[in-house]
Amino acid sequence: MVLTIIVCVVLAFVAMECVAWLAHKYLMHGWLWSLHKDHHKKDDGQVFEKNDFFFLIFATPGILLFLLGSVYGNIIAIGIAGGITLYGFCYFLVHDIFIHQRFKWFRNTNNIYLKAIRRAHKMHHKHLDKHDGECFGMLWVPFKYFREAYQYQKMQQQKS
Repeated sequence: MVLTIIVCVVLAFVAMECVAWLAHKYLMHGWLWSLHKDHHKKDDGQVFEKNDFFFLIFATPGILLFLLGSVYGNIIAIGIAGGITLYGFCYFLVHDIFIHQRFKWFRNTNNIYLKAIRRAHKMHHKHLDKHDGECFGMLWVPFKYFREAYQYQKMQQQKS
């Protein structure tokens, strides 16, 4: 039973990266652009953006699955809800705190993976409109950004 829940959590977490990529590319940069576009504007000191409503959109399936899983004793629904919720928490940590620095935590890192994530997201935000975007995922980024992060870190070490 515990193993089933763990497997469901892990699979749902991985699936959420795919769901997030698809939703970001085709919904947020598509017909829901009106909610997402303020996220691509230069920071004007706002605490909240219209884009923050996506939290509710993505949290709803997890909440419903926790509820249904609890009512009907369905451990698979609870495991999937756990994976969705864990992904949402990671999204908050990585995207809102680490990348966009909504809270001034985790500012500096020498971790190649985290530098690659930050660089890929920066490349995504170089496009200020809904067209011609790139790097729509959060945790899975193209390999070229790992190479760039590694080369940059190597260059910084040589200067020291």
